[in-house]
Amino acid sequence: MDPALIALFVGAALASLFMAWVIGAGSSGATPFAPAVGANAIATMRAALLVGVFGFAGAVTQGGNVSEAVGSGLVGGISLPVAGVILVLVLGAGLMAVGITTGYPIATAFTVTGAVIGVGIALGGTPVWSKYQQIAAVWILTPFVGGGIAFAIASLLPRPDVPERYSIPALAGLVGAVLANVQFSFLGEGSTSGTVRGLGQRALGVDGFASAVVITGLAALVVAVAVWWDVGRDRSGGLRRVLLALGSLVAFSAGGSQVGLAVGPLLPLLGEVGTVSTFAVLVGGGLGMLVGSWTGAPRMIKSLAQDYSSLGPRRSISALVPSFLIAQLAVLLGVPVSFNEIVVSAIIGSGAAVGGREAVDARKILLTVGAWVGSFALSFGLAYAAGAVLL
Repeated sequence: MDPALIALFVGAALASLFMAWVIGAGSSGATPFAPAVGANAIATMRAALLVGVFGFAGAVTQGGNVSEAVGSGLVGGISLPVAGVILVLVLGAGLMAVGITTGYPIATAFTVTGAVIGVGIALGGTPVWSKYQQIAAVWILTPFVGGGIAFAIASLLPRPDVPERYSIPALAGLVGAVLANVQFSFLGEGSTSGTVRGLGQRALGVDGFASAVVITGLAALVVAVAVWWDVGRDRSGGLRRVLLALGSLVAFSAGGSQVGLAVGPLLPLLGEVGTVSTFAVLVGGGLGMLVGSWTGAPRMIKSLAQDYSSLGPRRSISALVPSFLIAQLAVLLGVPVSFNEIVVSAIIGSGAAVGGREAVDARKILLTVGAWVGSFALSFGLAYAAGAVLL
């Protein structure tokens, strides 16, 4: 094997690890537990520890779809060379590092997607318009859908005619139903991914739509009954445990989505190297995110928890439910999505439902939206220019 190729791949892998660290320290490490910290349900440092662990688990078990999309689904006709991969990762990580330093949540998905497309087109690749339309739809709809669902849930929870003894278990049951149909790499047959619902069908020897509905309904019922019992015996403690469970699920989803932004550009190179598996790359990316969460996420957690909205346990639950649903949809579609955008939008929606305009910092929101849009445009422009000049 060519020593020069190995050296370049090692350089790209190190750039990927740095990107994974930045992601863990920023978007995926901060956003999942920010509502729980804002509601005083968990301390900042403990949140950083938990998000690292669950993010690593999500990266290893759900990271394949988004990784493949970032690696080969954004530009047609070419495969990025090693130098191009390094350029993409350095640009994306650099912009993310600026966001961490300043305290503003620059969207990782925007920077990496812009960099991959910019470098790829500069090298003669063709735009994949169908994928861009899918990505744009998710990015544009996320604030409205996530914020709207959070607003609706937060508006209902405090109402006297919607008792928390039943509303919170109902929300938990919905999450349980979705979780039963989430794809995990270790639940499939052979090398394919599978679901808890599919595992149940195979164990019972049944198949078809009716059995899928029944097993999904049973999963939802089990979760709902457990939460109903817990909230009934200890309301404040039960709400806190629901909030922490939702934060853990969002952290898991963040790992499954965001690891693709760090390691996706490496995947096309694996065929040239031949000795490194996709699973090993996902594990490496997950470890980088874990270390980033432990060492760099507390600053961003504090920023998100305190600067965007006045949060309590109910509003935090309202923010995390749509965050989990949108995140899993993005993982299923293989769309690189910004967890900053998902969770910040949900935090804003849930806070506005109860506190109105006074509960939301409008200036901070405008600056954040500007950072999101600017990060994609700047990343694309820099990557295109650098690719055209240097590669």
